[in-house]
Amino acid sequence: MSASSGTLDQARSGSPAAAGAPRPTFAAARPKPAVPRHLRRFLALHDFEDAARRHLPRMLHGFVAGGVETDWTLRENRAAFGDWAFVPRVLVDTSGRSTAATLFGRAYAAPFGIAPMGASALIAYRGDLVLAQAAAAANIPMIMSASSLIPLEEVRRNGPNTWYQAYLPGEAARIEPLVDRVAAAGFDTFVLTVDVPVAANRENNIRNGYAIPLKPNLRLAWEGITHPRWLLGTLLRTIARHGMPHFENMDAGRGPPIVSRTLMRAFGERDRLNWQHLELIRRRWKGRLVVKGVLAAADARIARESGCDGVIVSNHGGRQLDGAIPSLRALPEVAAEAGGMTVMLDSGVRRGTDVLKALALGAQFVFVGRPFLCAAALGGEEGVVHAIRLLAEEVNRDMALLGINRLSELGPALIRRVRGGGG
Repeated sequence: MSASSGTLDQARSGSPAAAGAPRPTFAAARPKPAVPRHLRRFLALHDFEDAARRHLPRMLHGFVAGGVETDWTLRENRAAFGDWAFVPRVLVDTSGRSTAATLFGRAYAAPFGIAPMGASALIAYRGDLVLAQAAAAANIPMIMSASSLIPLEEVRRNGPNTWYQAYLPGEAARIEPLVDRVAAAGFDTFVLTVDVPVAANRENNIRNGYAIPLKPNLRLAWEGITHPRWLLGTLLRTIARHGMPHFENMDAGRGPPIVSRTLMRAFGERDRLNWQHLELIRRRWKGRLVVKGVLAAADARIARESGCDGVIVSNHGGRQLDGAIPSLRALPEVAAEAGGMTVMLDSGVRRGTDVLKALALGAQFVFVGRPFLCAAALGGEEGVVHAIRLLAEEVNRDMALLGINRLSELGPALIRRVRGGGG
């Protein structure tokens, strides 16, 4: 890892610096000599998203950045953070502050991780490995998607901080062997995504020419030719070294290639999945079990009663039901029903202030998706490490400005609703 790992290691410790010793902080000055020259123009997560628009073919950028139908929920995920403002305390000695966070008994360098994203290896060369390795280097968790294109065993070997996330049909005969495969690979956390009973109406994908299975045609060829860095550095490099990508991790065995006409049948009938299937997983899975896609407090209560260890409050980044409540607005009610469960959040997080607002409203951890995948596409593992550091530095700086030394100090006293109301 680059020289930036020193600051990550310091933040990981969680203890105030001794006199004269380096502070456990992410220094705010940029650019830094440790940052590779080609990454110094990236000062915030949205810079990676902006640059990815030019780097990626239109169909792939639309797949990554788009939402569903009118994009209402996609927009509101960001707008929800504007409903809240901080009430900072002053004249507090914050010289010993730490961004360290504990999740399921494990200490991490920061209170955020990398969310699951399907087909990452189409966007960035060996995308799932790049994300997993960067997360391990930075000591944050990464969740790999069942819709990934690199075998889960390889990802776990290279990224020991990696969790597995499943999309499951309501079929016990397919669920049980997959759970066994994930356990055999050494994963300790199984995440079941529950907000995808049917494919969403992603009109932007149709307009941009993106479809699964991929359909080779003149439009796809032109997209590649006009984006040579992606064509040569990702697609052709992948095919030359690893063959045609397959969906590797949806089942106990290897899935079909991304161009297969049988692909949609391989996904199975997800609209049959129900709480009994979750309980089946709980009986078979000995590690931590997390449900992702919870927005209703009543569902959080059922998840707790079903033996889940945690929930991720999420609307799939605005990519499933348009008009679904923004994750941040659902968070307080879900947290109130959690009992002893761990509550996490994704969807819309882009800034250190977003992270802190989510923690103040009841989350114990947050996950960020699209910007980290864009960083992988543009800069590989170095790019993701840089993106992680940028967000961690923001959290660290914002803690000082807020007047706190530990994330555990966050709570209702430091935040006020300034607009909106109710859910």
